[in-house]
Amino acid sequence: MSEALLISQIALWVLLLIMAGLQLALLRQIGVIHERIAPMGALTLDKGPKEGESSPLFDLLDIRKHRVQIGGANANGKSSLIFFLSPTCPVCKKMLPILKSSAHTEANWLEIYLASDGEAAEHERFVHAQSLGEFPYLLSQELGVTYRVGKLPYAVLIDETGVIRAKGLINTREHLESLIQAKEMGVASIQEYLHKHTGSDPT
Repeated sequence: MSEALLISQIALWVLLLIMAGLQLALLRQIGVIHERIAPMGALTLDKGPKEGESSPLFDLLDIRKHRVQIGGANANGKSSLIFFLSPTCPVCKKMLPILKSSAHTEANWLEIYLASDGEAAEHERFVHAQSLGEFPYLLSQELGVTYRVGKLPYAVLIDETGVIRAKGLINTREHLESLIQAKEMGVASIQEYLHKHTGSDPT
């Protein structure tokens, strides 16, 4: 009986060592794959007004009744980032501190607008709870429909002349920075840049 127990213990240890070796090999392969994957920018959906086209013009009032113009030449000579969000979107809330940081670091050339739709009272509570008073907050179903916003959070970057320079889903700081980099490099998206310069398609 003791001999059978010893054999079973040895077999279990051998099996454990094999499993540990397989896990190490799997982790190594995951690391290799991660290194080979090209950096992904904001995911661009091929809907609505396209990059390189003039943005539609909107003359709107934000929730504080301040007039806001979207599209056309910017009176301050700055680019505009329209960030579409919802009070019930957890990823949108995660992005808010990043937007606040960008609003300060990029203030010399960029203005950020928050956009959504629905009942004004709900959004006013959201603005107060999240301390978003520094941003113009637009409630316009037409704005989201025109840009074909189907998923949140989503952003559209319009340059100082009113031309759409970049757009896409924004889930991380890297996605937001990719829109800015795309404008600086004169491409519609980081995906387009990688495709032109490496011949690869990260999507």
